[in-house]
Amino acid sequence: MIEEKENIENNKETEVPKSFENSEKSENKKTRPNTVRAFLDGTLFTREIIIKQFPFVLFLTLIAVAFIANRYGAEKIIRDTQIIKNELKELRAEQISVTSELMQISRQSEVAKLVIKYQLGLSESVEPPKIIVVKDKK
Repeated sequence: MIEEKENIENNKETEVPKSFENSEKSENKKTRPNTVRAFLDGTLFTREIIIKQFPFVLFLTLIAVAFIANRYGAEKIIRDTQIIKNELKELRAEQISVTSELMQISRQSEVAKLVIKYQLGLSESVEPPKIIVVKDKK
C-alpha cells in the first residue's frame, strides 16, 4: 500500500502539465504554415543551406534529364528495330513468292506454252547442241 502511494507521487512529479503539452503542439503547428509561407514567398530558397546545395540539386536535375533522354532514345531505337524486323519479314515472304514464281515460269514446259501463246515462232531444238573446240595457238 505504501509502495502504491509512492508510485502515485512519483508519477505526479514526472507528469507534464497538459498546458505545456498544448503549447508544444501549437509551436509545431506554427512552423508548418511558416514553411509553406516561406516557400510561397521565396524566402525558403534564399536560406544559406539551400543556396549551398543548389549546385548539387542542379547536378541531380541534369542527370535526371539525361536519363530521361536516354530512355526516350532507347525506346525509339526499339520501335525502329521492330519496324525493320516487320519489313524484313514482309520482304522475305515476297522474295520466297517471287522465287517460286520464277522457278515455275522458267520450266521448259511453261516456256514452251508462253512461246505458243505469244506466237514468237520459236521451236524446240531436236538436235543436241554442237560442241565447238578451239585449239590453242602456240
